[in-house]
Amino acid sequence: MAPGAARRARRRVRGAPPAGVRARSAEDWWWDRLAPSGSGYHLLQSDSMLLVLPGSGPARARAHRRAARRAQRLRLPGSRATAAKAKPKSAPAPAPAPTPAPQQGPDPGWGDRIPLEILLQIFGLLVAADGPVPFLGRAARVCRRWHEAASQPALWHTVTLSPPLAGRPTKAGAKAEKKLLASLEWFMPNRFSQLQRLTLIHWKSQVHAVLKLVSESCPRLTFLKLSDCHGVTPDTLTGLARACPQLHSLDIQHSTSSCCPQLQLLEPGPCSQVLRLLNLGWLPKPPGRAATPGPGFPSLEELCLAGPTCSFVSDEALGRLLHSSPNLRLLDLRGCARITPAGLRDLPCRELEQLYLGLYGMSDRLTLAKEGSPLLTEKWAHTLRELDLSGQGFSEKDLEQALAAFSGTPGGSQPALCSLNLRGTRVTPGTVSSVISSCPGLRFLNLESCRCLPRGLKRAYRGPEHVQRCLEQLLTSPASPS
Repeated sequence: MAPGAARRARRRVRGAPPAGVRARSAEDWWWDRLAPSGSGYHLLQSDSMLLVLPGSGPARARAHRRAARRAQRLRLPGSRATAAKAKPKSAPAPAPAPTPAPQQGPDPGWGDRIPLEILLQIFGLLVAADGPVPFLGRAARVCRRWHEAASQPALWHTVTLSPPLAGRPTKAGAKAEKKLLASLEWFMPNRFSQLQRLTLIHWKSQVHAVLKLVSESCPRLTFLKLSDCHGVTPDTLTGLARACPQLHSLDIQHSTSSCCPQLQLLEPGPCSQVLRLLNLGWLPKPPGRAATPGPGFPSLEELCLAGPTCSFVSDEALGRLLHSSPNLRLLDLRGCARITPAGLRDLPCRELEQLYLGLYGMSDRLTLAKEGSPLLTEKWAHTLRELDLSGQGFSEKDLEQALAAFSGTPGGSQPALCSLNLRGTRVTPGTVSSVISSCPGLRFLNLESCRCLPRGLKRAYRGPEHVQRCLEQLLTSPASPS
């Protein structure tokens, strides 16, 4: 034998595995290379990834992997084992029955190994940041464990519902609303049983049916917002308030319905604290027999009736809404030009903190009240923190008497006023100087478009330093207005 051939033969013999031992596969090599036995790590194999995790885990046994490969080779038609079976034997010896390998199902993946409590905490953080829709619907399709976690009603506590074809033609929008309503008939009892905050947007024809489902399936509802929804009636809201005793906030915006003229007949729940009716189509009450006022809102703390300048909210309507609300803290009547100081004086609330009476965009000042502003400050000067009189037509003397109430608070205590909006009023420099000196906590003062003030002072002042600078300029500037 040639020397080169002898060396090649010895090299083959030296690298060959022992007799009866099969060569290792690439999979076995990687398995032992990444997580060798006794290293404290194990491999977790899924459909698209291979994870190396600390600790002894359910790593697949090497014998099971070899058994799976051997069974696959036996099923191949051209394999050697199949050919050996096809050869006839004269006297086949009875072979012992092989021991069946333990059955092992497919690896469920790492998603199923996360405890349900941990998944709920992770999902809760995502829902708090982005809301439950569409995340929970997509997460429910990942695996069974994720579906179980995403189906927990505790995660569906804040929901916004809007038809997918909002703003489209009437027929298409009505069809989309009916389709969404059919889905809500299952979602309400199965997912929304712990719903707390609900917002409905652009519902035109099925809002009554949706609110009926909410009253039947969501007893923990605390906040309801209806934006651009048609067909809201007092009966619907009354039934919802009775079914949801924890409902404390009702927000209706840009909605047209028969609810506005009859809201004084609404029977809210005992916990109603916030009522916002913004940009609604209030209509004047038709002549006829006066309606008996309802129970009102005994726990109401915030009422917002802000709207356009053509609002028909009157003293009578406001009195019917607030006749039993002594705990009112915030009253927003911006744009309600028909409200008078005498009507506000008759309200039962004694500790009002925020009062907004601004009129924005009013061109006709002949119909505005010229007197009566002292009635407001005499009643609430000791509690008012924010006051908005922008655009009102009160005279110079009337405003001087009204703002002088902040310098004579009972008990000698300092006024709580921190924000004052006098934009477009007839306030004089002496009145402004007096109110700044009497209210050391004043942080915002708006004097824009005040014709009775000198040039250079007609602007908004933000912060205590700027307000004090305004006082210095008033004391040093000439008294003649621009």
